[in-house]
Amino acid sequence: MSFRFLAASSAALILALTPLAQAQTAAAPASAPAVAAPAPAAAPSAAAPAKATGGDVSEGKVAHYGRKFNGRKTASGERFNSGAMTMAHKTLPFGTLVKVTNVKNNRSVVVRVNDRGPSTPDRVGDLTTAAGNKIRMTRSGVVDAKLEVVGMSKKRMGKAGKTGKTMKAKMAKK
Repeated sequence: MSFRFLAASSAALILALTPLAQAQTAAAPASAPAVAAPAPAAAPSAAAPAKATGGDVSEGKVAHYGRKFNGRKTASGERFNSGAMTMAHKTLPFGTLVKVTNVKNNRSVVVRVNDRGPSTPDRVGDLTTAAGNKIRMTRSGVVDAKLEVVGMSKKRMGKAGKTGKTMKAKMAKK
């Protein structure tokens, strides 16, 4: 099943159900008390993630993603390296250092956020294969983990994941 088919099917279903929901709202009896639905919470945007403060802790499932992504650009603009100690996170800013602890065996690793993901709603992060090996989770694939923000990386992360050096500065060194 292709992504395009799923997207088109989902859109068609939403469009088909919208008039039904509007008709039910209009047909509600006037004697029924009006109850205002709470406004949905604004989801953090991937373009402008919230500031991470040291000590922020969350728990959830993490997986690892591996060699087939090697060399591809991450959301930060860096090239993916399955041997690096990095992770993908939905909302933490690029460059955030996170201590990931495998709840089952209490092993932990400190990784740097350099990508967005995972796309699976029940997961909080994706680790590189090297980071997954450190906490011994590559065999199971997905584990329960505790994530704790420990700081920011010294490596400067710009818009496209650049290190802050301009081409002129690089050429001047030669």
